[in-house]
Amino acid sequence: MNSVTSLFAPVEADLKVLAENLKSLVGARHPILYAAAEHLFSAGGKRVRPAIVLLIARATLPGEDITPRHRRLAEITEMIHTASLVHDDVLDTAETRRGIPTVHDQFGNRVAVLAGDFLFAQSSWYLANLDNLTVVKLLSQVIMDLAEGEIQQSLSSFDTEMSIETYLEKSYFKTASLLANSAKAAAILSDLPEPNCHKMYLYGRHLGLAFQIVDDILDFTSSTEVLGKPAGSDLAGGNLTAPVLYAMEEQPRLAELIVGEFEQEGDLEKALGLIHASTGIDQSWDLAKEHVRLALEQLTDLAPSHSKSALMEMGDYVLQRSH
Repeated sequence: MNSVTSLFAPVEADLKVLAENLKSLVGARHPILYAAAEHLFSAGGKRVRPAIVLLIARATLPGEDITPRHRRLAEITEMIHTASLVHDDVLDTAETRRGIPTVHDQFGNRVAVLAGDFLFAQSSWYLANLDNLTVVKLLSQVIMDLAEGEIQQSLSSFDTEMSIETYLEKSYFKTASLLANSAKAAAILSDLPEPNCHKMYLYGRHLGLAFQIVDDILDFTSSTEVLGKPAGSDLAGGNLTAPVLYAMEEQPRLAELIVGEFEQEGDLEKALGLIHASTGIDQSWDLAKEHVRLALEQLTDLAPSHSKSALMEMGDYVLQRSH
C-alpha cells in the first residue's frame, strides 16, 4: 500500500473538500491573478503536504472529527507550497509543472511573481484568522525559510566546499520547514502537550529531508520524460546535492569540472559519469533511509488508527517515489 491514492484513504474526503475550497479561497477580485491561481490548483498534484496535516489531525483526535481550523491549516499549507512553486518555476525558467504549462509560461514572469506574492499574502491573511499566535509564528517562519533556502542555493552555486550539513540546512529551508512546522501546527490545534507537538515537528522535519534527498537522487537516476526536465539539470545549474557531495569525496576530477562550470563541451556528461561511477547515489539513499527512520520514531506515542498507519507508510512512499 504505497500508492498516493491508497495512502491517503483516511483523508480522501477531506482532500476533496480542500481541492474545492482552494480556488474559492483565492477570490476573484483580480481576473488575471484568479486565472493564474485556478490554473495552478486545477493542475492537481499529489497534495502530500495538506494530506500529512489532515492525517496528523485525525491521528491526534481519535474518535473525533477534525476541526475547521485543521482544515484551514491544510489549505494554508497547500497555498504556501503552491506559491513557492510559482516562484521556483520563475527562477528555474521551467516551462511545465505537473504536466501543464507553468504560470510564468502561460501568463508571463510579471504575473507569475505577483501570483506567488498574492498566494503568500492570502495564506498569511487566512493564517492570522486562525487566531492562534503560536501557529501564526510557525507558518510565518516557513515563508521566511523558503526565501532563505532560495538565497542560500543562489549563493552556493558551484561551491565545491559545501558540506553535507550545509546541504541539509538548505534542504530544510526549501522543503522540510513547511512539513515540520505545519505538522507541529496540526498537533497544536489538537491541543497536544508541547513534547508531543515537538515530535510531530520532528516527524515533518525528517520526512521532508528524506523527500528532498530522494528528489535530488532522482535528478540523476530518472529519465527526462519522468522528471519533466533534463536529468542532471540541478548539477548543470550549479546546485550541488547529496549525490554530488558524496561523489566528490571519491572523484577529485568531479570537483575540477564543477569549478570550471562545465565550460567545455562534454564536461557535464563526464561529471554525470563520475557520479554514477562513485558510491554517491548509494550513500544518498542511506541518508534518506536514516531520515525516514528518524521520522517514524516520532509516531510511537500516537494511538493506533488508520491515519497513524498512513503516516507510518509515508516513509515507504517517500523512498519508493519515481518522480
